[in-house]
Amino acid sequence: MKSTPAPSASGGDVFAAIAHPLRRDLLMDLRGGPRTASELALGRAIGRSSVSEHLQALRLSGLVRVEQRGRERRYYLDPRGLTQVGAWLNAMLTAWTRRVDDLEALARRDRAAGRG
Repeated sequence: MKSTPAPSASGGDVFAAIAHPLRRDLLMDLRGGPRTASELALGRAIGRSSVSEHLQALRLSGLVRVEQRGRERRYYLDPRGLTQVGAWLNAMLTAWTRRVDDLEALARRDRAAGRG
Protein backbone atom coordinates (compact mmCIF):
# COMPACT_ATOMS: atom_id res chain seq x y z
CA MET A 1 0.00 0.00 0.00
CA LYS A 2 1.14 3.50 -0.82
CA SER A 3 1.73 5.78 2.16
CA THR A 4 0.74 9.43 1.91
CA PRO A 5 1.94 11.76 4.65
CA ALA A 6 -0.90 13.46 6.48
CA PRO A 7 -0.26 17.18 6.59
CA SER A 8 -1.25 18.58 9.96
CA ALA A 9 -4.43 20.55 10.39
CA SER A 10 -2.60 23.52 11.93
CA GLY A 11 -3.73 23.28 15.53
CA GLY A 12 -7.28 22.19 14.79
CA ASP A 13 -8.01 24.69 11.99
CA VAL A 14 -11.15 23.47 10.21
CA PHE A 15 -10.12 25.07 6.91
CA ALA A 16 -6.70 23.41 7.01
CA ALA A 17 -8.37 20.10 7.79
CA ILE A 18 -10.78 20.23 4.85
CA ALA A 19 -8.11 21.54 2.48
CA HIS A 20 -6.84 17.98 2.01
CA PRO A 21 -8.90 16.02 -0.56
CA LEU A 22 -8.62 12.71 1.32
CA ARG A 23 -10.02 14.33 4.45
CA ARG A 24 -12.96 15.67 2.50
CA ASP A 25 -13.52 12.16 1.13
CA LEU A 26 -13.38 10.71 4.64
CA LEU A 27 -15.98 13.23 5.81
CA MET A 28 -18.21 12.24 2.89
CA ASP A 29 -17.81 8.56 3.82
CA LEU A 30 -18.72 9.27 7.44
CA ARG A 31 -22.03 10.81 6.38
CA GLY A 32 -23.34 7.26 6.11
CA GLY A 33 -22.57 6.50 9.75
CA PRO A 34 -19.67 5.58 12.00
CA ARG A 35 -16.76 3.62 10.62
CA THR A 36 -13.40 2.29 11.75
CA ALA A 37 -10.14 3.43 10.20
CA SER A 38 -9.84 -0.02 8.60
CA GLU A 39 -13.26 0.30 7.01
CA LEU A 40 -12.41 3.78 5.74
CA ALA A 41 -9.10 2.54 4.30
CA LEU A 42 -10.80 -0.16 2.18
CA GLY A 43 -10.55 0.60 -1.52
CA ARG A 44 -8.05 3.41 -1.02
CA ALA A 45 -4.45 3.45 -2.18
CA ILE A 46 -3.25 4.23 1.35
CA GLY A 47 -3.16 2.11 4.47
CA ARG A 48 -5.09 2.21 7.70
CA SER A 49 -2.33 4.04 9.58
CA SER A 50 -2.37 6.90 7.04
CA VAL A 51 -6.15 7.07 7.24
CA SER A 52 -5.84 7.18 11.03
CA GLU A 53 -3.48 10.18 10.80
CA HIS A 54 -5.98 12.03 8.64
CA LEU A 55 -8.81 11.11 11.01
CA GLN A 56 -6.72 12.52 13.87
CA ALA A 57 -6.44 15.85 12.02
CA LEU A 58 -10.20 15.84 11.47
CA ARG A 59 -10.75 15.04 15.14
CA LEU A 60 -8.48 17.87 16.29
CA SER A 61 -10.39 20.30 14.07
CA GLY A 62 -13.72 19.23 15.58
CA LEU A 63 -15.10 17.59 12.45
CA VAL A 64 -14.90 14.01 13.68
CA ARG A 65 -15.38 12.41 17.07
CA VAL A 66 -14.10 9.02 18.08
CA GLU A 67 -15.62 6.40 20.33
CA GLN A 68 -13.56 3.57 21.75
CA ARG A 69 -15.32 0.16 21.87
CA GLY A 70 -12.92 -2.40 23.24
CA ARG A 71 -10.00 -2.50 20.83
CA GLU A 72 -12.00 -0.78 18.10
CA ARG A 73 -12.25 2.95 17.47
CA ARG A 74 -15.32 4.15 15.60
CA TYR A 75 -15.22 7.55 13.94
CA TYR A 76 -18.33 9.71 13.66
CA LEU A 77 -18.95 12.83 11.62
CA ASP A 78 -19.50 15.82 13.92
CA PRO A 79 -21.27 18.42 11.77
CA ARG A 80 -21.01 21.05 14.52
CA GLY A 81 -17.41 21.53 13.40
CA LEU A 82 -18.68 22.75 10.04
CA THR A 83 -20.47 25.79 11.50
CA GLN A 84 -17.35 27.92 10.99
CA VAL A 85 -17.16 26.83 7.35
CA GLY A 86 -20.87 27.46 6.86
CA ALA A 87 -20.62 30.96 8.31
CA TRP A 88 -17.68 31.78 6.03
CA LEU A 89 -19.46 30.37 2.97
CA ASN A 90 -22.63 32.32 3.76
CA ALA A 91 -20.64 35.55 4.09
CA MET A 92 -18.90 34.89 0.77
CA LEU A 93 -22.16 34.00 -1.00
CA THR A 94 -23.81 37.14 0.33
CA ALA A 95 -20.94 39.33 -0.87
CA TRP A 96 -20.77 37.72 -4.31
CA THR A 97 -24.54 37.73 -4.78
CA ARG A 98 -24.54 41.45 -4.02
CA ARG A 99 -21.76 42.05 -6.56
CA VAL A 100 -23.53 40.01 -9.25
CA ASP A 101 -26.78 41.90 -8.56
CA ASP A 102 -24.91 45.22 -8.89
CA LEU A 103 -23.34 44.06 -12.17
CA GLU A 104 -26.72 42.99 -13.55
CA ALA A 105 -28.24 46.36 -12.58
CA LEU A 106 -25.38 48.18 -14.32
CA ALA A 107 -25.86 46.09 -17.47
CA ARG A 108 -29.61 46.86 -17.47
CA ARG A 109 -28.89 50.60 -17.15
CA ASP A 110 -26.38 50.42 -20.00
CA ARG A 111 -28.87 48.57 -22.22
CA ALA A 112 -31.62 51.07 -21.35
CA ALA A 113 -29.29 53.95 -22.21
CA GLY A 114 -28.43 52.33 -25.56
CA ARG A 115 -24.81 51.52 -24.58
CA GLY A 116 -25.12 47.79 -24.55
